[in-house]
Amino acid sequence: MKHLLMTAALLAGSPALAADRMTLMLDWFVNPDHGPIIVAEELGYFEEAGLDVEIIAPADPSDPPKMVAAGKADLAVSYQPQLHLQVAEGMPLKRVGTLIATPLNCLLVLQDGPIGKIADLKGRKIGFSVAGVEEAVLGQILGAAGLTLDDVELVNVNWSLSPALMAGQVDAVIGAYRNFELNQMEIEGEPGRCFYVEEEGLPTYDELIYVANPETMDADMIQRFLGATEKAAQYIVNHPGEGWELFSGTAKELQDELNEKAWADTWPRFSVTPAGLDSGRYKRFESFLHDAGLIDEVRPVSDLAIDLGAQ
Repeated sequence: MKHLLMTAALLAGSPALAADRMTLMLDWFVNPDHGPIIVAEELGYFEEAGLDVEIIAPADPSDPPKMVAAGKADLAVSYQPQLHLQVAEGMPLKRVGTLIATPLNCLLVLQDGPIGKIADLKGRKIGFSVAGVEEAVLGQILGAAGLTLDDVELVNVNWSLSPALMAGQVDAVIGAYRNFELNQMEIEGEPGRCFYVEEEGLPTYDELIYVANPETMDADMIQRFLGATEKAAQYIVNHPGEGWELFSGTAKELQDELNEKAWADTWPRFSVTPAGLDSGRYKRFESFLHDAGLIDEVRPVSDLAIDLGAQ
């Protein structure tokens, strides 16, 4: 009995194994797009996976992939369309997981405005914030309606998409998110309407992904991270209301009408198999960018993305 008591005392006094520290850079400030990450933290799933995850919001949304490529962060939340361009530019990046498995981008117009169909955009002004991919997306959408980019006037509105549309500076904007800008306009009494890119001739894609540097990444640690966020995504899908309470409870600025509406529009789009890879999706989008003249050659999917669990 004495021996057992001594053993128990020794075990009780043993320090817990140190968790592996990892750094995750978000694509922007914390918002409902990041639900599985925040809920995994709140429910202790990272701790269960032996991880101490530092979640960082960038000062500049273009920084996260660069930080990962430079070995200054383990993972970054990024965008599939941008990944194709960055790999083409020689950045050492690979998609290792999926956060949001559908496009969020849309072509946004005023609900009661003059644009009832894509063909109505002829001679109109279209606002955008990021050159390159958005122009290619817009060109594809216009092409399905028999128009080209020469038939419209492009206006760089920086990140002021819905305000530019509501103020009448432009007749439509490309790059608006259906879960945010659309809700923002409704709240402000100027309802909008989305033309969804995947319904207008564009190959579908993963909006938000996790990227890592394949030359320096710790595959085991990333797999544990994806396992934790998978559990969180499944929890949210099963309990969206409780998920919202956990998520919004982490910061007062999240507890407003816009974030609550955005959560309702976002949680059905979370990937419940974040490690799983749809190779055809990446192959088709790579071909689309090549046909649009944005990349010089079509790279194999293995250069762009990886399913760590299948290795």
